[in-house]
Amino acid sequence: MMGIRAQQKEKTRRALVDAAFNQLSAERSFSSLSLREVAREANIAPTSFYRHFKDMNELGLTMVDEGGLTLRQMMRKGRQRAEAGGSVIRISVDTFMEVLESNPNVFRILLHERSGTSAPFRAAVAREIEHFISELAHYTEATTKRTPELARAQAEALVTLVFNAGAAALDMKRVDRKILADRLVIQLRMVAKGAECLQQKMEHR
Repeated sequence: MMGIRAQQKEKTRRALVDAAFNQLSAERSFSSLSLREVAREANIAPTSFYRHFKDMNELGLTMVDEGGLTLRQMMRKGRQRAEAGGSVIRISVDTFMEVLESNPNVFRILLHERSGTSAPFRAAVAREIEHFISELAHYTEATTKRTPELARAQAEALVTLVFNAGAAALDMKRVDRKILADRLVIQLRMVAKGAECLQQKMEHR
C-alpha cells in the first residue's frame, strides 16, 4: 500500500502533468510553457515543482512517454473491438479520431515535439513512433501471415498516414474530421491491399 505522503506526492505530480497538457494548444507548444504557469495551473508553489521533476524538460519527456502510451492503449482497444466483429482499419481509425477529439493535447505533444528543437524530445517521440510501428508490425505479421519485412513496411506506411491525418484533424470541425477519417480508411485499405498483392507475388515466385 502506498503511504499517505507518497499518495499526495503522486497526486501533485499528476496535477503538474495535467496542467501542462491543459496549456497546450494549436498556438502553444510545450517549449513555450513556463514552470511558473504550469505550477500555478496545478495550484502549487513554483518551488514545489522541483520535488517532482528536475526541470521542465523532464516534465515534457514524461508527457511524451504518457502521450505515446495513451495512444497505444487506445489503439489496442480498437483492435480488440475489431476482433469482436468489423473492419479493423475502420474501427482503428474511429478509435484514433475519438482520442483526438476527447484529448487532443495527448497527440499534440507528440506532433509538436517530433520536429522540435530539442534533441532529447525528438528522440523520445521517435521512440514512441517506433513502439507504434513495432506493435503494428507484429500484429500484422500474426494476423495476415505477412513476411516480417513486408509487415514492417506496411506498418511504417500505416503509421505515417495516421500521424499525418492526425496532424490535419487536430483543429478541424467534427464534420471535416469525418471526411478526413473516411479518406484515411480508403488510404489504409489501399496500403493493406497492396501489401497483400506483394505477398501473393512473392509466394508464387
